[in-house]
Order: sequence, then structure tokens, then C-alpha cells
Amino acid sequence: MGPPERTAADSGSDTRIGVDVGGTFTDVALSLDDRLVTAKVPSTDPQHVGVLEGIEKACDDAGIEPGEIDGFAHAMTVSVNALLERGGAETALVTTEGFRDVLEIGRQDRPDLYDLEAEKPEPLVPRDRRFEIDERTTADGLERPVDESEVRELAATLRERNVEAVAVALLHAYADPENERVVAETLREELAVPVSASHEVLAEFREFERTSTTAVDAYVRPAIDTYVGQLVDEAGDAGIPAPRIMQANGGIADPETVCEHAVTTTLSGPAAGVVGAAATVDDDDVEGLVTFDMGGTSSDVSLVRDGRAERTTDAEIDGLPIRTPMVDVNTVGAGGGSIAWIDSGGALRVGPESSGSRPGPACYGRGGTEPTVTDANVVLGYIGPETALGGEMTLDVEAARDALGRLADEAGLEGPLEAAQGVYRVANATMTRTIRSVTVERGHDPREFALVAFGGAGPMHAAALADSLSVDRVVVPRPGGVLSAFGLLAADESYDAVRTVGVDLEGADPTMLEAVYDDLVADVLADASDRDAARVERAADCRYAGQSFELTVPVGETFDAAAVTDRFHEAHERTYGYAMDESIEVVNLRTTATIPGSEPGISHEGSGAAVVGTREAHFPEAGARETTVYDWERLETGASVPGPAVLEQAESTTVVPPNWDGEILADGTLVMTSGGESR
Repeated sequence: MGPPERTAADSGSDTRIGVDVGGTFTDVALSLDDRLVTAKVPSTDPQHVGVLEGIEKACDDAGIEPGEIDGFAHAMTVSVNALLERGGAETALVTTEGFRDVLEIGRQDRPDLYDLEAEKPEPLVPRDRRFEIDERTTADGLERPVDESEVRELAATLRERNVEAVAVALLHAYADPENERVVAETLREELAVPVSASHEVLAEFREFERTSTTAVDAYVRPAIDTYVGQLVDEAGDAGIPAPRIMQANGGIADPETVCEHAVTTTLSGPAAGVVGAAATVDDDDVEGLVTFDMGGTSSDVSLVRDGRAERTTDAEIDGLPIRTPMVDVNTVGAGGGSIAWIDSGGALRVGPESSGSRPGPACYGRGGTEPTVTDANVVLGYIGPETALGGEMTLDVEAARDALGRLADEAGLEGPLEAAQGVYRVANATMTRTIRSVTVERGHDPREFALVAFGGAGPMHAAALADSLSVDRVVVPRPGGVLSAFGLLAADESYDAVRTVGVDLEGADPTMLEAVYDDLVADVLADASDRDAARVERAADCRYAGQSFELTVPVGETFDAAAVTDRFHEAHERTYGYAMDESIEVVNLRTTATIPGSEPGISHEGSGAAVVGTREAHFPEAGARETTVYDWERLETGASVPGPAVLEQAESTTVVPPNWDGEILADGTLVMTSGGESR
């Protein structure tokens, strides 16, 4: 299983850099022709400081100046951090009279069905900053126009309240945006703050989700404006091109575009990792790939099928619905820095609280005292005392043992080793459940997939997870420790647009549908850097009459109702196991414009003298074993790596258990297969 062949045109840049900011580390991948230089530095606050430090480190290692960089792609956590920490802008919501409480009412489903004390998350916009305006649009069109003078009076009120952003979400603005357009444009004239309008953010029905997505866009927009502006300025001072920003849909866009559509930057980093996995691993001989990205704060799981990351438009972050196209990533709070603790019932738990990069795990020697997953891996022998994380940070093994020893005392376990084994098992169980949620729970057999592991900690846990899922193949790309940064170098430029039409498929007017598609195509091409190079794909969200949710099916260059019918029946059967003899509704029309990127080449030349020593490591089933330690970069193409073994890189560590064997491919990728001593 080697890298897929890429047919995209070359980007024209010889020296490109990708930088991904994580919760603990900032990862860097620098491509110079067929040479790849990687780096990992601690993340900082503000994030752009660590980004520039990482760029300088990679350039120093490569022997070039930052000014020699031709292209710069970037993934960040600014927007998702603002949502998780409730650190976004003081946002106001302007909506139709009688609908100010849509954000608070939401849907009737409960966060936890059987928890009588379960509470929904607080809305991003409190009630005293939600304002109503006299207007009315129905699903059939404009009924009562808005009074512009009322909007100007409202603007004065918002100015007095010192709001930092405004979300405008009027009833049925997806059907006819005229009133909303007047409100948004008037507020933009009167106020010096960002104004997000729902018909520009999400021209789609369902009031709660549309209002929520628009509120999220407004809430994070000032933070995105500030961060991207600082990064562009400081990169420019260093002679570095302005960054192209990774969006949640797996495509990159210019800074101006993402600042105008800030909500698209949620889950920017995880999307880049999935793109990197799709670019480096061939899935021709398996059903698909399960991507497993374990970083310092969390683990992200997704699927790649037919060489493309699976996408969704139905996602939540901290209970907030966000309906924008994004790579379908499931995240769980179990990363290398996740803290282990004992709950009130005496059970061992791991995460979601993380030690971050400062102080970090106890073994970092930066003052951290809480036991983490990384500390457990040190005590188990997977990470050795001589290992230098990021190529620089040496480890304090005794500090890790002390932290696990205190946990053992609290849990009634026999010392640091037993506590470390417990932390490892609990973390693995949490991540296994997440993988099952995107495979078994969606009708996929994980045994027919290959598991692609990356992130700083992912390759240490991957084989154990595969064992629990009966998956017999694990792939670790050579730049696995910084694969999200590498994925930025391979990412396409991508833009999406959607509009609700709500028509019966059989009786739909093709002329009307084509007119809507024409408008949507114009929307996505407006932001494209090269319209002639863009590939436009059309799709439709369909459902059987009476259903509540839709499936997206492709639509050709002309709308063929019979073909769409067949595709929807097939998609429904593939997803739910059956098709129905019912009429079909076309709910939304979608377009995507893509300008293909180009994967940077990776050359790999091992010296052959790869064994650097041995150390005792502890495995769940096999116990303590003398384990061979390899320097990954010295392993030659075709080299066999029998387990138990540990492969060390500057950015990550890979564990090959006793029941697994590994082989190095031509580009340096490690493929592990099960079937060693026992299973």
C-alpha cells in the first residue's frame, strides 16, 4: 500500500511550507523540490508567534531563509478555541419579530437522553443582545418589507451597547434575502464591526441551524480578522507570502475569503490531517481508510473512501450546530497531554482536560505534575529517556513515574507501571469507541479498512486499537508526526455554495433548477484564484417525502431527474440498507469549485544502520519485552521491522507490538500487518 498517484497540475512553487497549530505543538512541513523538512515547536498564545518560530526552525534545518518560501499554507485553532472557551466577540443577533429566542429554544432533542439534569449549552448571544425587527418573508417570498429607518435606529442602539459583531438571521431569508440584505447593508454602513448575514453564510432552510451557524460566524469573525491580519503582516515582514488558510471542507482559501466566511475555519487542523492521509496512502485494495490523528489535546477520527475525505454538513462543536461543508471528523478528548484522574466512583478516567504545552505532561520537566497519557507511554517504555520530542525536548522519566505513582496511590494500584497500563488501556478504549462510531455505527466493517495513524502520539497506540477492532493493517506515513502540516501542502483550493429549493423531484422545473445552479456556480467561482483551472461539481440534497434529513447525491452537467432518482435510491440503500418506493424531494442544491493542488514529493534514503539500541517495553498482552529501537530515517526501502519494535522520529514515535510486523515502502511509509506471535 503505497502513496496514490497524483494527477493535479504543479502549483508552480518550488519551496512551500505548511504550518498546523495544535493544542500542544505547532507542526511544520517544508517542501523543497523532492526534499521534506519537518519541525515541531510548542504552541504559543498568541498562535502566530509559534507559527513564525516553527517556520524559522524548519528554514534553519533546511539551510534556507524564510524569504525563499514561495507558498505558505496554514491551519489553526483560533475559531474552535473561541467556541470551546467562549472567548469570541460580544455578538448581537438581529432577527424577525417574534423569533429572538430561536437560539435558546433550539431542538427538542436532549444532550443526554437519560440525564434528568442535562442542560443545553448557553447560546453564544445572550437574550439582552438579541433584537427583533418588524419584517416578514415567507417560504414563498417577501411579504412585508423592512423599514430602513428602523434598522438605523437599531444601529444606534447596537453602537451604544458596544457590540463587537452582528449576526443577521431573518425568517426565511434563504427563500428571499431582500429584507435581510437591506438590514445587513444598512448595519454595515452604520457600524464599524463585522456583520454576518445568514443568506451569505448559509442560504439553507431550518431556522435554528441557519441562525446558529450565522451566530458562530459573527462570534469568531473578529478573532479570525485579528489573527489572520497579524500573521499576514508578520509573515510579510519576514518576506513570507500571505498564508492560504485551511477550511473545514478540506480546501484552502486566501486570507480575505476566510475572514469573510470565518465559520469555515472551524476544525481547520483536523481537516488538514485527513487530506494528508488521503494524499499519502493508497486505498485501492481496501474498502477505505480510517484516519486516526492523536495529538496533544485530542484524537480525531475520519474516513477516506475512493481517495477522498468524507464530508458532512451536519456537525456540532460544543453543542452548537454548524451547517457548513466540512470534513467529517469525530473528535474525542484523549490526546498525549490528556490528564488521567479518578472519578467519584473510584474509576480511572482519561481526559478531556489536557495539560497543554505549558506546563505539559510531567515528563516535559516544565512544572507539570498531573499524570497524562504521554507520561504513561514513558513509563511503559514506548518513549525512552533519550527520546527528544520535536528533536529538542528531552524527557524527565522520574517525573513521569512520580506522577503515575501518585495516581496509583489514589486508585489503589501497585505502583507507576500498573497505573500506566491502566491509563493506556482507558485511553485506547475511548479512541476505539470513536472509531466504531464512524465505522460500525454507520454500517461499515472496520476489518475491511486500513487504519492510518499520525499525530505525535497516534502511531504509539494504532496497533493496539487495530487489535481491538480486528483490523489487520496499519499505515504510518513517514511525515506522520506532522501529517496535518504535510496535508496543507497537498490541499486543493475549494469553495462551496448551497441554496434551498424545496421541490418535488418528479415535477421539478429543470429551467428553474439550472438557473439556481448558475447562480451558485457564479458564487463559488467568484472567490477562485483561477476560474479556468477550477473544476465545478454539482450536487443535490434529496430525501423521501416525509423524511426529516437528506442525503447528498451528485448531479451532472445538466439536471437529469431520472439519474438523480437512481443515485438517491442507491445512496439511501448504501446508507440505511434499504430503498423506498416513495416520491423524492430535492431540498437543497449545492456546488463546489475545486482547483487541484499538488502533493509534494518525498524522497527517502535510509543508511541501513537503523538500530540504535534496545529497551524494555511493556505490552498489554505480552508483558515486558526487550524491544529493538530504530531510527526511522535510517531504515532502507523494503526493510522489515519485526515486533516488538519502536521507531523513533523527531516528531513522533511508532510502536510495533510483538504480534505485528512492519515494512518500509519506497517513500518511507511504514505498513504494519498483524499475524506475528499471537492475536
